[in-house]
Amino acid sequence: MTQTIALHTRLKPGCEADYDRVHATIPSELDGALREAGVHSWRIWRSGRELFHLIEVADYAAMREQLREHPANIPWQARMAELLDVPDDYSGAEPSVRLVWELP
Repeated sequence: MTQTIALHTRLKPGCEADYDRVHATIPSELDGALREAGVHSWRIWRSGRELFHLIEVADYAAMREQLREHPANIPWQARMAELLDVPDDYSGAEPSVRLVWELP
């Protein structure tokens, strides 16, 4: 079974162009780490400073645990911490965006 996870994050003011540039190509090591951790798809939309993520993953909590100390993820998260208003510290495994409605 695959989980669909929605996340919301926010950029620091003035970091929009840097965020887009950094995400134009993610490192191949990170791509591999995400896939090994069970990620099937990860899409991000940006509206101003607001970021909306949609993740298709085998097990979100297991993916987070596997990536927490992964050598490809640590430098990526350090770079994201420079751009995000609230950096991801991996302290919680539960996403903050809940499904309210969907068109069947």
